[in-house]
Amino acid sequence: MRKKIIAGNWKMNNDIFQTTELLTAITSALPTAPSANISVIVCPPFTSLAIAQQLLKGSFIKLGAQDVSIHNDGAYTGEISLSMLKAVGCEYVIVGHSERRQYHGETNQLINAKAKKVLDGGLTPIICIGETLEEREKGITDEVLTTQTKGVLAGLSSAEVERSIIAYEPVWAIGTGKTATPQQAEEAHQLIRKVISQLYSWATAEKVIIQYGGSVKPDNAKELLSQPNIDGALVGGACLKAESFAAIVKSAS
Repeated sequence: MRKKIIAGNWKMNNDIFQTTELLTAITSALPTAPSANISVIVCPPFTSLAIAQQLLKGSFIKLGAQDVSIHNDGAYTGEISLSMLKAVGCEYVIVGHSERRQYHGETNQLINAKAKKVLDGGLTPIICIGETLEEREKGITDEVLTTQTKGVLAGLSSAEVERSIIAYEPVWAIGTGKTATPQQAEEAHQLIRKVISQLYSWATAEKVIIQYGGSVKPDNAKELLSQPNIDGALVGGACLKAESFAAIVKSAS
């Protein structure tokens, strides 16, 4: 049975003082894991990772980052290396979020390189894919998701894919208040799992965690997470309030 993994992507929110306040509230609301089959991750901005590591000591909640450089070190102003993330206790790294694709021009090829970097460093990548509203309205969602899945997983071994997390995030549902229906989300997850099975095997596809992201909230989380191929959530805005994030985590059980 696959785990349910709930990850909170804080995006560009919360300084170190706000991070302290929010994590104190989250660890108070979630003193223990609701189930052994649920993992919880928080992904604060880079400037808050060190303080987050301290605040999460002794907690079941794991730490993740929102991005990583493909370079180990050097003259890359503004970039953050994997070794830097490991030094502050990160175990997970989001790569290829749609906002990175949209605002920074990240391609499947670059996202694939970042995923390899994370895996080579012994951490777990949360690899994001998803179609835009225009692509969905054109009826090419399956084609887009197939191309993205193949692109971001190119060259990875079956063992590496099994260690990865895929996050399906329909771009039209991120920060818009719109959410894919449970049926729409389940169909997309089924397709992604099918593509993975074609690239590797059904055994590998059955092991891969595929999260849903896109306006996940306490009032829709339970129905989304009850779908057989949805293995958790990559939560945006709702993770910035302890009570709503805790409610989503508890709904996974």
